[in-house]
Amino acid sequence: MATGQKLMRAVRVFEFGGPEVLKLRSDIAVPIPKDHQKGDRVFTSSTISGGYAEYALAADHTVYKLPEKLDFKQGAAIGIPYFTAYRALIHSACVKAGESVLVHGASGGVGLAACQIARAYGLKILGTAGTEEGQKIVLQNGAHEVFNHREVNYIDKIKKYVGEKGIDIIIEMLANVNLSKDLSLLSHGGRVIVVGSRGTIEINPRDTMAKESSIIGVTLFSSTKEEFQQYAAALQAGMEIGWLKPVIGSQYPLEKVAEAHENIIHGSGATGKMILLL
Repeated sequence: MATGQKLMRAVRVFEFGGPEVLKLRSDIAVPIPKDHQKGDRVFTSSTISGGYAEYALAADHTVYKLPEKLDFKQGAAIGIPYFTAYRALIHSACVKAGESVLVHGASGGVGLAACQIARAYGLKILGTAGTEEGQKIVLQNGAHEVFNHREVNYIDKIKKYVGEKGIDIIIEMLANVNLSKDLSLLSHGGRVIVVGSRGTIEINPRDTMAKESSIIGVTLFSSTKEEFQQYAAALQAGMEIGWLKPVIGSQYPLEKVAEAHENIIHGSGATGKMILLL
């Protein structure tokens, strides 16, 4: 290592395994930006050198100006959640103003982003959350109505609320639990957008036939550079106008990164976006 080279703390992984393989090192060389790796006040949708670190490199087409009105904690909560929610709603679901959307698991980072975006685009928003605090935050961030998905009969309550027409779009964070029930909630031509799943589930394909409904999977990094730029333009407008307001959830110091991952895996639900602090 060169004499006098500046060092930083960063998390590194040297073997496959659970959260325990996340190791905090303090002898990592600070990366030096080259051409097209900016040093401005920005947020990013991906990094070159890894984001669990005091410094990170990112290509210029993956970074976007962070307005002064948002702090760096909020900046850390924008990239993946908001770009994913935007792709799910606008690109995959092709939402139209006036349609209804159910955000399953609306109190987490992607869920709250979906509520804010959907409200800005003129949709009727229903959300679910598993705690009283989560339900309150969902309503504060764009939802017109919220339901407790821990209640045994919450699906019946949703059906009663929406009536015979059903729901046009469902943003699904836990498809292995909810997908079969989702299909029963859809309107004619409705679509379930699968953002997350942690296993398998059995469904009856006939449930899609009479309503001519669709199940569409989403992964953010299938997006092209041009699509990322489109999403960024819309989200930057949201920051300027004020409807894009990241909600910060649990905060962990970098040395507790393994604990943060344990809570992601075994936790019962999120409220806001979990972030790491330097």
